[in-house]
Amino acid sequence: MILASRSGWKIWKIRILVFLISQNLSLFGSSVVGFAILWHITLETSSGLWLMIFTLCSLLPQVLISLFGGVWADRHNRKHLIMLADGFIALATLALAVSFLFGFRRMELLLIASGVRSLGAGVQTPAVSAIYPQLVPKKHLTKVQGINQTLGSALTLLSPAIGGLLLGTVGIVGAFFVDVATAALAILVMSRIHVEHPPAVNTKKSVWKDIGVGVSYIWRHKRLCRLIICVLFSFLFITPAFVLTPLMIERTFGNEVWRLTVNELVWSVSLIISGIFVSVKGKFHNKPRSIAVCIVGFGITFGLLGVSWNFASFLVFMGTAGFFWPVLSTVQSVFVQETVSLDMLGRVFSVIQIIMMGAVPIAILFFGPLADVIRVETLLLISSVLLAIVGFLYGVSERRRG
Repeated sequence: MILASRSGWKIWKIRILVFLISQNLSLFGSSVVGFAILWHITLETSSGLWLMIFTLCSLLPQVLISLFGGVWADRHNRKHLIMLADGFIALATLALAVSFLFGFRRMELLLIASGVRSLGAGVQTPAVSAIYPQLVPKKHLTKVQGINQTLGSALTLLSPAIGGLLLGTVGIVGAFFVDVATAALAILVMSRIHVEHPPAVNTKKSVWKDIGVGVSYIWRHKRLCRLIICVLFSFLFITPAFVLTPLMIERTFGNEVWRLTVNELVWSVSLIISGIFVSVKGKFHNKPRSIAVCIVGFGITFGLLGVSWNFASFLVFMGTAGFFWPVLSTVQSVFVQETVSLDMLGRVFSVIQIIMMGAVPIAILFFGPLADVIRVETLLLISSVLLAIVGFLYGVSERRRG
């Protein structure tokens, strides 16, 4: 177990440092193999249909199992659940690597493995979100998650490059083994952390009843209910900016690959700068107001993308928009962690995860076909206005709460 060192660090600081190392190792391996699989499918098939199927296999299982994952996170030891999920994902990747080594290289195997990995992520994610209050004093939650956002953004910046390098040198099987190795290290590091058990939950109830209890808890908790409604509509209207901007770049500014690369680079660097800002600031006293400001900020900056007069101005607006994401993500998570009782956190975070991940495919089913008949710039302007209205109404509703 992790003990306090003689250097003066408190026990919780060492614990959270080790936890962040564990989770970011896991994130890095998963991100690298995710890019490797995506590019392998792209190079082998050159098919939009295959990419769509891969996206659904990577997304839908996580959405479907998240409610159960939230219940399990509230019922069982969250540390053990995170380790088991990491191990489950690593075993799926190892099986895929062995299959490819022995010559079984069918695309269907990649889809099956992606679906299995997605199931593991659906169990792991609510447990990770819910475990922070067990590791960090409440007053330090924002600073710690700001640091985590910075690390995650840096790894997101590196992962495509590492994934491409591995794919071009040792092939996709090498990328698989990198993921297995990082998962094994993450599990080993996580095993050294002592985590206090949350309040006991009655495990005699059926899982479905526990899900019902979680949904009922959210419905009765007015502030939480307002936040989740805000999250739903925000992700519906933010999807065009997240998904269709590469299409706008290709149609408006040119189809050179470097433009798409620079766009991703600007976004990632902006996330890193914002994550550093959050970790240095440490506290956002009025979290609902901060959430509302970020959503309105997204609405304004994504709307400006639709009126960009050249590629340079587009990048400036994209970089400005990126600054709001770590602030919004961190403040929203900490607000939930501070507001919700410890024994309900897993279920609440699973509902939020389902809404966030489910809203994107729903929105793209609507906005995607529209992008072929209406200019992307027009869609960005319309969705951005609606997004800003959502943020404004959420801010007003929080000021008038009673």
